[in-house]
Amino acid sequence: MAKFQNLFTWAVFMITLLAQAMGKKITIGANAADNDWDNAHATFYGDMGGSETMQGACGYGDLFQQGYGLETTALSTALFNNGLNCGACFEVMCVDDPQWCIPNSGTIKITATNFCPPNWDPAPDHWCNPPMKHFDLSMAMFTKLAQAKAGIIPIKYRRVSCYKKGGVKFELKGNPFWLAVLVYNVGGAGDVTSVRIRGFKTDWLQMSRNWGQIWQIGSNMVGQSLSFQVTTSNGRTLEFDNVAPGDWQFGQTYGGKNNF
Repeated sequence: MAKFQNLFTWAVFMITLLAQAMGKKITIGANAADNDWDNAHATFYGDMGGSETMQGACGYGDLFQQGYGLETTALSTALFNNGLNCGACFEVMCVDDPQWCIPNSGTIKITATNFCPPNWDPAPDHWCNPPMKHFDLSMAMFTKLAQAKAGIIPIKYRRVSCYKKGGVKFELKGNPFWLAVLVYNVGGAGDVTSVRIRGFKTDWLQMSRNWGQIWQIGSNMVGQSLSFQVTTSNGRTLEFDNVAPGDWQFGQTYGGKNNF
């Protein structure tokens, strides 16, 4: 028994060292469900009103009108994935900083709506530079976890499913020869990896990603009712038939009846 206990202790010690080297939390026994938590840091930008968090590198506009509100974050290069993670949802907690973490603050859930760009000027605290994993939160979300004067805090984070009210939304942009579609309010995985479009006169056509969650196609779709097939990063696809009527207009948003 003593020999077994010694071997078990040695195994736990080695796993702990490996976890520290990988920057991940690994637990033994009943808490093994926490294995998907990872380490990062968080700051905030803007004020409590969140005006500075609007627009951004994902292509979203007024985050209040689009249903995201202040529960948002900008991601560093290591997490942004060239915009493919726009719309993804995360759960975040403040850890290992008793001076600034608010006791019993629990976790927050946020959606990625912007990019925290790297800063290549020499300095020791460019948190959004590769390979740093970093969340630049809205001030309202940061202050749910820690005091604002902390500036930066260590966190644990993990990907979670997105829960959105209503159906997936499609905002139509462009001109008669080029159609762009902002896809937002996406539940489930949240981040869209493929969009196909079908007009009343066409078969299904593959759209290409322009930037963030704006998808485009160089075809004249004016005067046709529009349907969409949307695929998220977990491989799930939903079809939204006749979302936009034949008299749709540029600059208008049309909602599907279902969501992921």
